[in-house]
Amino acid sequence: MVRPRKCRHISFLPDARYFKPQGIPMRFLEEISLTFEEIEAIRLKDLEGLEQKEAADQMKVSRPTFQRILASARNKIATAILSAKAIRIEGGNYKLTGDDPSLAEEGSQLNGADNSHED
Repeated sequence: MVRPRKCRHISFLPDARYFKPQGIPMRFLEEISLTFEEIEAIRLKDLEGLEQKEAADQMKVSRPTFQRILASARNKIATAILSAKAIRIEGGNYKLTGDDPSLAEEGSQLNGADNSHED
């Protein structure tokens, strides 16, 4: 029996949720989807410069789970850049947290995805 996936804590939602290569019409592009927790892992490790243990603690996941999320995100980003694919940021299994009261909602629905249920 598969263990239920824990809700990951994130404290950032990007303003832009879609990126595409310049000069290629949308109808010719394939898309790669990144989840909000993958973007949070990239933000914490690569932008904020946190150690994996610190970043994992912030997201309320184990360090190996954080490593898997980060590796998945980096792989998807590299694939999109090197293969001229669009990136869509959406969905995932997360809880918004942080000092901003507007982020303190559990199970937010973004882009039609109900994030209050575990995958």
